[in-house]
Amino acid sequence: MKNLNFEFTVNKETNTVHVTRDFNADAALVWDVFTRPELLDQWWAPQPWKSETKSMDFTEGGRRLYAMVGPEGERHWAIADFTSITLKTNFKYLDAFTDEEGNLKDEMPRSDWNLDFIDKGDTTTVDISIKHKTLADLEMIIQMGFKEGFSMTLNSLDELFEKIKK
Repeated sequence: MKNLNFEFTVNKETNTVHVTRDFNADAALVWDVFTRPELLDQWWAPQPWKSETKSMDFTEGGRRLYAMVGPEGERHWAIADFTSITLKTNFKYLDAFTDEEGNLKDEMPRSDWNLDFIDKGDTTTVDISIKHKTLADLEMIIQMGFKEGFSMTLNSLDELFEKIKK
């Protein structure tokens, strides 16, 4: 298997996390694993956590409501409010921690996600920009282990692609 690019940078001047990750899969499959709940739930959580989608409407103005479920059964709810979708190449959303009904937890920061999907033939690059309102919000997420958790989550996608391709 070829060495796949993975970059994770934090820009404290713009309150932004930037992640670039190559995947050994075609663009259509990579798009699907980021946009279909039955596939998202197979990887959108750092092990041993699991993702469980309660509802998802992948349209502009739509929302995904899901739980991150821990090994002891604990649940942390979150949403993705889709603000822009350009099929197969880009989507944007606002994320937030919520309760089970999707009501925002105001003490936790929201962030603005922008995901670009770049078709490179047999591989696909996903370029992710995550903008936070304030430096304090960015630093809170980093302190909570976002880099480690999100890196682990993206790495688990490699296993999913291998499983799907068989």
